[in-house]
Amino acid sequence: MRAWLLPLLLLLSIDARAEACLVHSQGDGLDVKLCQENRSIPAQLFRDGFCKPAMKGQKVEVSFVDNCPSGAFGVCRNAKVSNQLYRQDIHYYGVASDARYLKPFCEGQSQGEWEQR
Repeated sequence: MRAWLLPLLLLLSIDARAEACLVHSQGDGLDVKLCQENRSIPAQLFRDGFCKPAMKGQKVEVSFVDNCPSGAFGVCRNAKVSNQLYRQDIHYYGVASDARYLKPFCEGQSQGEWEQR
């Protein structure tokens, strides 16, 4: 697995319904775009915690939307946040070949359901 991918996934694994955040991270040759769609995270916790990743050496931009936009190459549905009961859908944009890393993480660690698009 790419060294940058796992910390990003761990930081961003969370949810809240009818609310989503678009996350765009850049740095060290990376350009990662994803959207977290909340299913069960308390709204304030979602906005102030889960949608504010701090990644050393990365420029991170976050914007809030009602729902994740179309165009994702894959979605991890009903992803569980580690050691918590919270759930979210995580939409992945950009490099479709990353699905080979994201699908096993989604289905294993996050106990979610992978949807290839």
